[in-house]
This record gives sequence, structure tokens and C-alpha cells, in this order.
Amino acid sequence: MHIYFCGSIRGGRDDVALYQKIVKKCQQYGTVLTEHVSHGHLTEKGEDASLAGDKAIHDRDMTWLTTADVVVAEVTQPSLGVGYELGRALDMRKKIFCLFRPSSGRVLSAMIRGAHDGSLFHVRDYTEDEVERVLEELFSGLAKN
Repeated sequence: MHIYFCGSIRGGRDDVALYQKIVKKCQQYGTVLTEHVSHGHLTEKGEDASLAGDKAIHDRDMTWLTTADVVVAEVTQPSLGVGYELGRALDMRKKIFCLFRPSSGRVLSAMIRGAHDGSLFHVRDYTEDEVERVLEELFSGLAKN
């Protein structure tokens, strides 16, 4: 299974330790195409290796998104890029799982929470302590379908 993980980069890197935990758990179920999002050395300035520029990053990521079987997005830290990826994934009819932590004090965008349809687009509130169990539930539900 190919998994596309979405997490904030230029929108802020406060949740990078959590991204690492999510990616590690997702790797038990398949190949995480965007593992680099969880790398600690990646700052909000983006990829240092992006000498080819933003267009190359966009095109590479869209290729990965096209080949992905499922999208897992941590959406607590607002990010234009993550929102864009989710919109494109929905247009591609990908199975999408958004994870949000209400304990952050933030309110999730209505455009994300309102997209929840229980079929292709899922939004799940969670706490950091339960993230691995939540991912197990999501992936075991995928295996049943």
C-alpha cells in the first residue's frame, strides 16, 4: 500500500515529533511516499534540497499523490499546502483520513470538517496518546473494505 502523509511544513513545524510517530505507525501498513514531512531537520522554510524550485516539489508531490492508495493528514496545524493536497486527493477520489487534536485550542476549518462523508473523507478527533490506536483502527477498517 502507498500512503501519502500530509503535515504542515511552511505553515509551521510545531508538530514534527507527532508527524514522526504517525509516519512510523503508517510504515507498518505500507510505504509512506512523503516520509520527509516527518524529518526533524526540515524547517518551515521547506526542503533545502529543493534546488529545482517550488514547481519541482509540486510536480513530484502530485505524482506521489496520484500513486497513493490512501492519504493520512494531520490537520491540527493550519497549512495551505495540506489543504491543497486534500482538495486534489478528493478530486482524485482517494480515501482520506484527517487527524485533528481539539486539545490544541484551534478550531478545524469547516472546509475540512465539513467534507467528512464517512466514505472517502474522514475526520477524526484524537489525543496524542491515542494516535497509534486511531491509526490501527483506520487501517484495519481499510483492510476490511
